[in-house]
Amino acid sequence: MGGNKSSIVVIGASAGGLQALLEVIAELPATFAAPVFVVVHVGTGRSVLPALLARGGALEASHAVHRERFVPGHIYVAPPDCHLLVREDRIELSHGPRENHSRPAIDPLFRSAAGAHGERVTGVILSGGLGDGSAGLAMIKAHGGTAVVQDPEDAIVESMPMTALRMGKADHVLSAKGIGQHLASMPMSPAASDQDDRMDGSIDETAEFIQADFA
Repeated sequence: MGGNKSSIVVIGASAGGLQALLEVIAELPATFAAPVFVVVHVGTGRSVLPALLARGGALEASHAVHRERFVPGHIYVAPPDCHLLVREDRIELSHGPRENHSRPAIDPLFRSAAGAHGERVTGVILSGGLGDGSAGLAMIKAHGGTAVVQDPEDAIVESMPMTALRMGKADHVLSAKGIGQHLASMPMSPAASDQDDRMDGSIDETAEFIQADFA
């Protein structure tokens, strides 16, 4: 893709982050011209997070699939027990070592996005414990991308946003709803991947969403 890389949004959340994530996604219009990649710390059991996100907003959502080409206006969620990585036009899944006690972890997603898409990346840190995502967000900034952090006062668990703010300067510190509104207002360069590569996201609605227990 060279210099014609697409705009992408990467979002990380942990404890207390599901509510914030739903608030963000609810603000994104059906015409949103960028793919959205999401890591939420989950257990190894089945997850219906894509179904929850699809019901909560105008965009389609699915678990990411290894080597899948991504398209604009779609939410790709890291599946349980896999790191989600973004390359120039495709997704990679990895069973590499846990980072920050987690797999999926936020930092691998943010690092890969920064390396592949540079200044076209918008990274978002939402509610969560500990500090996963902070180093990755700093890398996004170092590559010319945009760093957005949920206002700690708006977060159910403030540790992740606070750590991100301590590690580097955020471009925007907003409520979860404000983050969604900000993303919706940003000019986006559409992704180049063919719409025919969109996943058919069939999801078992009866499975339980399982969120990891953070100490």
